Amino acid sequence: MRDFIFIIGASGVGKSTLSKGLFEHYQGACAEMNMVPEFGIPQNVDPGLFEERVCWECCIVQLKKFHELGIKNVISGDFDDLRTADIPIVFRGYDYITLKLVCSDYQQNYEQMKNRGDGLIDFELLEKSRKKINERPLLINEFELDVSGKTKEQVLQEAIALIDNAQTRREYEYTKPPKEWFYSWVFSNGLR
Repeated sequence: MRDFIFIIGASGVGKSTLSKGLFEHYQGACAEMNMVPEFGIPQNVDPGLFEERVCWECCIVQLKKFHELGIKNVISGDFDDLRTADIPIVFRGYDYITLKLVCSDYQQNYEQMKNRGDGLIDFELLEKSRKKINERPLLINEFELDVSGKTKEQVLQEAIALIDNAQTRREYEYTKPPKEWFYSWVFSNGLR
């Protein structure tokens, strides 16, 4: 059992589908940044940066509260890729794993995004984020899972095998990588 399971990747790669499958399998908890209730944005702040920060910090509190209450296998995702670099800082000392979903077949990723039915369908965003996320070196306790040519059941089984068997570390030295390695949906970060 893990304390936390993080799912990251480009748009349309199957993060939410995998998160739902993992929740059904592990029966832990699942919390995404988009679950934060509506809130007002003060004047004289950058709205994009403020919204992202509030959502991220609320999500961290929620995740750690689940852990404090004894819930294991807490699944989280759907946050700005730039926040991936913060996971090894915020969750040092915990038993966590990050699964970086990639799709080496761009056409499959494109079709998945096009056919998902709801949500943001921005193909320029897909191409840019996919390139940055796929090319970025792995971080502490991060493992890559290529979804290309696989069914959602195959992806789920591979993810479970990684979660159950991968060797991760609780204590480590970590230098936060440069922000240019990451993609950010927050316009003011300049990483689009």
